[in-house]
Amino acid sequence: MKLHDLQPDKGSKKKRIRWGRGIASGHGRYSGRGIKGQGARRGKTKGAYFEGGQLPLVRRLPFKRGFTNIFRIEYQEVKIEALAGLDEGATVTPALLHEKRLIKDLFQPVVILGNGELNRRLTVKAHRFTKGAQEKITGAGGTVEIIPLRIKGAKATVRKLRKEVLEKLYSNE
Repeated sequence: MKLHDLQPDKGSKKKRIRWGRGIASGHGRYSGRGIKGQGARRGKTKGAYFEGGQLPLVRRLPFKRGFTNIFRIEYQEVKIEALAGLDEGATVTPALLHEKRLIKDLFQPVVILGNGELNRRLTVKAHRFTKGAQEKITGAGGTVEIIPLRIKGAKATVRKLRKEVLEKLYSNE
């Protein structure tokens, strides 16, 4: 086989249609676009959402984006630097944090953030810790205890429960 013997497979190469090249071409005169009308005009497409002049679905919907996750748990944030003012060897609980006014609501879950430095040995009990916070507490010789959430799902965020019921749930912590 020589170079001049090479040729593409049958059917792999197809001639392009030459629109508007006279009546004899079979695609002359109106070039497959018909006579006048929207389809005959240049740039005939109106966009993916065009609905023939009717107000498009995109514009009929209210101006809302995304969604609200009803199972999102809102944590009260406490930074490590706020814990630095507590006594050496103290056991830090949500009740103590509430007493020291570091959190507003005793019945909402608490997360400890790793902002700041800690140089005291503390036992910290909270519902969640960031990785940096855990490292700083254990690095200072303290311990970390995760409190399991009593209420899960939508009830943990929406707080439909009365305060008495919440107190009963959290009383044995």
